[in-house]
Amino acid sequence: MLEGYATAMPANAYNWIAVWRRNYLAWRKVAVASLLGNLADPMTNLFGLGFGLGAIVGRVEGTSYIAFLAAGMVATSAMTSATFETIYAASGRMNVQRTWQGMLCTQLTLGDILLGELAWAASKAVLAGTAIAIVAATLGYAAWSFLLYGLPAIALSGFVFASLAMVAVSLAPSHDYFVFYQTLIVTPMVFLCGAVFPVTQLPAAFQDVAGLLPLTQSVDLIRPMMLGHEGGSAAFHIGALCLYAVLPFLLSAVLLRRRLMS
Repeated sequence: MLEGYATAMPANAYNWIAVWRRNYLAWRKVAVASLLGNLADPMTNLFGLGFGLGAIVGRVEGTSYIAFLAAGMVATSAMTSATFETIYAASGRMNVQRTWQGMLCTQLTLGDILLGELAWAASKAVLAGTAIAIVAATLGYAAWSFLLYGLPAIALSGFVFASLAMVAVSLAPSHDYFVFYQTLIVTPMVFLCGAVFPVTQLPAAFQDVAGLLPLTQSVDLIRPMMLGHEGGSAAFHIGALCLYAVLPFLLSAVLLRRRLMS
């Protein structure tokens, strides 16, 4: 039995690159439209809420509201980009295009495919998050140094939300069910996890819930970097995000093995 589940794990440390490259080559044909689609929502929130609501709110946690919001939008953009890439594009490659089935006829294992898909979703999250950060830095609402050492934080965040979304893919009977994941999981995190307003404004019970959510860890990791503040608990946030990345990956690998190979 254990030997059977070994096929759900990556065969080695580099096979996933072939899956990542395949997705990259296919994405190049629609790169501009894809980037615009990923940036539309967070950029609208950044300028609409940042300039509009920011004029009313004033300063938040010692900084301007739009600077506070910009960091939240970087983390949110990484979340939405990685999530949508997984629940729609990766799911489509598995169920509709049946690309995964073709890959499984090669030396690739299911684990290789999953790792390649998650790495690709994380790469798209980096593109989306970095674009928001560049805009924020150009307008003076973020430190330019963030673009040098903040990319791993965005990539880790993207991998986390791709890994979580892959669990949804493994459980959903069809793509129609993904709307529940969006409305019940993804959207509430935007408002509970400190992306739009400080978590401390929530009731105590909601603050406890927010502390357990991955977007909170991502926002608390990225915001001090973007604003040039000291982040003393960065190691804790990185460790929490690593758990959110690894455990759902293992769970989705087991569930998808049962679904595809049983």
